[in-house]
Amino acid sequence: MRIAALQPDIVWHDRAANHEKARQFAGQAAAKGADLFILPEMFPTGFSMDTEVTSESLDGPTPSLYRSLAVQHGMVVVGGFVLEEDKGGRPRNVALAVDREGRDLALYVKVHGIALLEEDRYYDQGNLPVPFQIEGVGAVCFVCYDLRFPELFRTVADHVGLVMVIASWPAARQTHWDILLPARAVENQCFVVGVNRVGHGGGHDFTGGSAVIDPLGRTVAHGGRDECLLVADIDPARVDEVRKSMPFLKDRKAHLLPPGL
Repeated sequence: MRIAALQPDIVWHDRAANHEKARQFAGQAAAKGADLFILPEMFPTGFSMDTEVTSESLDGPTPSLYRSLAVQHGMVVVGGFVLEEDKGGRPRNVALAVDREGRDLALYVKVHGIALLEEDRYYDQGNLPVPFQIEGVGAVCFVCYDLRFPELFRTVADHVGLVMVIASWPAARQTHWDILLPARAVENQCFVVGVNRVGHGGGHDFTGGSAVIDPLGRTVAHGGRDECLLVADIDPARVDEVRKSMPFLKDRKAHLLPPGL
């Protein structure tokens, strides 16, 4: 499977400019033979708390763009946007996965809202991961702050070999991103693809560090600090090989808290 991950310098609150960037890089990804094209968290606008700007419907311009790119280039597309409120709730920070025919595979609502940046004040959080299949490969997509919570990854470890983390992870905590991506890969013996942004927006600097990590925690490809299209080949069969040669996951024990806690 060939993965193309876009590490963009997102134009703040400019959906049209960011959509054009997606079109350009999707064309490059297709020319390189990508099977999967991934875009970061809140790609259309940047990580903003201005829900009047960020929100759109499931048939809005960004989901429609992802579907059209998938059909035009024959790639699976995974990317972030903000889904408008539903039934009196608040908007949701989501990841949408679309197959090569433009059909929705999964819609995941970010489970962990980062209170440090007041995300929890403006967006409703989800409750569950949403695993799906990419042509026979078990996959799941999480969003940014989710990376800090290993228990979320553990819930899907037996069902997926590819975990994507789309993010707007700030430069102030770049070292944490660089540590946690391989940690999640080693813990769950799977491929982890972290897709971050670069540039500046909303008062934060972003220094990328997008990476493809193999099930042993080794870096297959790294995006550095500049805008780029990160392309890497992975062999999903490697997940089974690692899990058979080092069957650590079967030794897990759940519910280790003392009774009453």
